[in-house]
Amino acid sequence: MSLTRDQIVKRIALELKDGYTVNLGIGMPTLVANHIPPGMDIVLQSENGILGLGPFPKEDEVDPDLINAGKQTVTVLPGASFFSSADSFAMIRGGHIDLTVLGAMQVDEKGSIANWMIPGKMVKGMGGAMDLVAGAKRVIVAMQHCDKKNNEKKVLKKCTLPLTGIGVVDLIVTDMGVMEVTKDGLILIEHAPTLTFEQIQSETEAKLIKGPQLKPVKI
Repeated sequence: MSLTRDQIVKRIALELKDGYTVNLGIGMPTLVANHIPPGMDIVLQSENGILGLGPFPKEDEVDPDLINAGKQTVTVLPGASFFSSADSFAMIRGGHIDLTVLGAMQVDEKGSIANWMIPGKMVKGMGGAMDLVAGAKRVIVAMQHCDKKNNEKKVLKKCTLPLTGIGVVDLIVTDMGVMEVTKDGLILIEHAPTLTFEQIQSETEAKLIKGPQLKPVKI
């Protein structure tokens, strides 16, 4: 009944625009690279110092020395460049990233995001998410609508986990639909084809606003 991971990232790829410099977070967001529209000029950046990432490698293209910030093997396009993480973060903090796509454990109706730690569990480091949500011009969250394993809602009235950023998210794309963050709250603008507004609201703690042109997700 819900969207697959592939359908979620395909929908997010529709938000890309020609000439954008884009940072993709680890996990599901990295798959957006495989769905960049043909002919569109997008430059993908990785926090560990790569500009010009390509699609995920096929089995015969894997280079163990070529990895992204999430330690996943990647490809690079002709003209790609490599530099220090210090320069990479200067790029992020300087406002040169047009769009970032991140995963999240929680998002709330004000556009705050929690995605870097769960208290009591081992944390390897906060990564670059705090810099990205503060420095990128637009922030999109890609995630499952609910934590089915723990039977918990993830789109909340207010995040309960330690925050990565306050009021920074612009768009949320989940397996249930697409929500736009506005000053009035979360507007559901697209829904998974087989789900109703009421069904999505029942799985959402935050109060959703029914978009005036609510329609099925473009996939």
